[in-house]
Amino acid sequence: MAQLETAEYCSTMREHPLNSNRMFNNADSFAQAFDEAWQKHEHSDPHHGLDPAAKVDLMLEGLGDHPFLQKQPELARQVAAFRLRLLGLARPSQ
Repeated sequence: MAQLETAEYCSTMREHPLNSNRMFNNADSFAQAFDEAWQKHEHSDPHHGLDPAAKVDLMLEGLGDHPFLQKQPELARQVAAFRLRLLGLARPSQ
């Protein structure tokens, strides 16, 4: 591989997975998509006033095309709840 091609390849490999449109039928892929959706919503509408349960429902609705959510909706909901506890995101919006 030429030096330039190698540099481009390494640069591509360092891309953050959330910059990719690829989704996989597993909990890790879903957790990343859920976290990204949650943070985007917080950034775009910080004073939305939704309680955490309502916001989870909104996020799940928005992620409806994710293969993990489609195949295992109850487990996806559990992953979402776990992410909220893990990251301390379960506080109501101000």
